Amino acid sequence: MEDVQKSQASIAMPIDRVGVKGLRLPIVVRDRESGTQHTVAEVSLSVDLPAQFKGTHMSRFIEALEHWEHALDYNSFRTLLDDVAERLQARNAHVRFEFPYFLRRRSPVSGANGMMDYACRVDGYLKDGRLTFTLGADVPVMTVCPCSKAISDEGAHSQRAEVRIRTRFDGFVWLEDLIEIAERAGSCQVYSLLKREDEKYVTETAFANPTFVEDVVRETAKGLSEHPKIKWFKVEVESFESIHNHSAFAVIESQPA
Repeated sequence: MEDVQKSQASIAMPIDRVGVKGLRLPIVVRDRESGTQHTVAEVSLSVDLPAQFKGTHMSRFIEALEHWEHALDYNSFRTLLDDVAERLQARNAHVRFEFPYFLRRRSPVSGANGMMDYACRVDGYLKDGRLTFTLGADVPVMTVCPCSKAISDEGAHSQRAEVRIRTRFDGFVWLEDLIEIAERAGSCQVYSLLKREDEKYVTETAFANPTFVEDVVRETAKGLSEHPKIKWFKVEVESFESIHNHSAFAVIESQPA
């Protein structure tokens, strides 16, 4: 049968990335407490396309996933990227997995257990045989505005913020490490289950530790920079303001190692 994808492109222009996204796949990730955790990822895969080719072979991305072992770690990720590049005859390949990661959190006073989910992601970019591997987590925290607290006779405005971490590292880093660094940076940790005594604790703890979005991003960056294995990071904090019709945000990116 005719291979139309390999025919001459009418516009001879290289494409940086072409591929598929929105795929859902069961995967296994490493869990510090239990060893492994089963979850579901949304996957995107892409490659570069030289100027002379009309198109890429989309079915080969799916074939690569079907032959992959579904256990998400550095070595298996490298294997998947190598396979994608080989099947598509590409110099560069990119794979992204976005998935919920679950941790059971104990409420601070009552000790009641509740499951928290964190949006995590892994990116792999294979360029000329060299793999760049990035691990990330989006972590909710509570913040209380220091300015509002300082100028108000009663109370202060508080809101949920999200700490978005992206890291590169040597060796192995637990997702729990990233999550815990972020949670320590806010006015207080966020929980899924709070009894009245827990809510009292969270409110009082947060109001005793007011934080601007700038404080949260700096504290997170400090924690990441002190991690012995992390060699590069980018952290963005977005505060979903409760008294404004907009968000506040702050970003810190480290220098490449």
